[in-house]
Amino acid sequence: MFLRSISKIDDVRMEYSVQLTFREQWTDERLKFNNFGGKIKYLTLTDAARVWMPDLFFANEKEGHFHNIIMPNVYIRIHPDGSVLYSIRISLTLACPMNLKLYPLDRQICSLRMASYGWTTDDLEFVWKDGDPVQVVKNLHLPRFTLEKFLTDSCNSKTNTGEYSCLKVDLLFKREFSYYLIQIYIPCCMLVIVSWVSFWLDQNAIPARVSLGVTTLLTMATQTSGINASLPPVSYTKAIDVWTGVCLTFVFGALLEFALVNYASRSDMHRENMKKQRRQCELEHAASLEAAADLLEDGATTFAMKPLVRHPGDALTLEKVRQCEIHMQPKRDNCCRTWLSKFPTRSKRIDVISRITFPLVFALFNLVYWSTYLFREEAEEN
Repeated sequence: MFLRSISKIDDVRMEYSVQLTFREQWTDERLKFNNFGGKIKYLTLTDAARVWMPDLFFANEKEGHFHNIIMPNVYIRIHPDGSVLYSIRISLTLACPMNLKLYPLDRQICSLRMASYGWTTDDLEFVWKDGDPVQVVKNLHLPRFTLEKFLTDSCNSKTNTGEYSCLKVDLLFKREFSYYLIQIYIPCCMLVIVSWVSFWLDQNAIPARVSLGVTTLLTMATQTSGINASLPPVSYTKAIDVWTGVCLTFVFGALLEFALVNYASRSDMHRENMKKQRRQCELEHAASLEAAADLLEDGATTFAMKPLVRHPGDALTLEKVRQCEIHMQPKRDNCCRTWLSKFPTRSKRIDVISRITFPLVFALFNLVYWSTYLFREEAEEN
């Protein structure tokens, strides 16, 4: 056979379309004739119904048609020794079951199977022609795939009615990754990076940070839906699903980070109010100490009696002093606390930590992702 063109490879319907020139050759002793000393090389017919033909069919065919413009693209040559050559140009749409686990870093094997429909191997057997049985047009170009190689083999099948002869050619297609790199991977990376811009915005810029997070999340969700619409619904996880799922998680995490920052900001405001109360406590404490110093000058007995009997408000003052002392207990410091102490509020610290953590984790994910799937692609190739 001579492969003239491969028009499309459909991932959703798992099929491919091919146009080829198909040739069969066999010997029929009944068709021998006298060539009159070599004057007649062969006879040509265009009606296949006039001679016996093998009952060949394409086992994985979905649709097919012959070509009749301008004349029927078929001929039959009968040689003097009874050998018959049958040639026809046909277009076929063939089933191609695909494994999309590595999509779009995958390779697909699409087969073209030819088998006998009614004659068993006792009566009819197909064999490939010696030499180069399959030829491909030189300028074959596919928009999203590259035909790496093709292999010929036999595929005889046994059923309840007998064993039937079968031949196949396996076409190995490699998916072109540059299209998906430009259309999917780079835009997803850009969306993830844009979602990190909110870490650098002021914590009080609530409308800007919310709109940025929601917009990137919706854009990422829309792109994920568009990717899945161009693929069949399969039960396993594809490589592109891992990528889009993790990118969507990062964008969603950036939005949740702002919610945490907003909560921490309100908590910081509450802490500021508590600090003001502590300062008030310290002032009251200092005032009480000054009052105590004044009383000590008047005499020890008078100082001992007045807080209990004549000044009941002093008991409340002492309680506030105790609370202030509890809050003023020293804390242990370490290197992380020292570094974070440069930033005054917890909300600011969360933003600073996110500026470092998100890019590092995303870079680590990229390292694991590409090393894993590129390694698996090379393993399948070998």
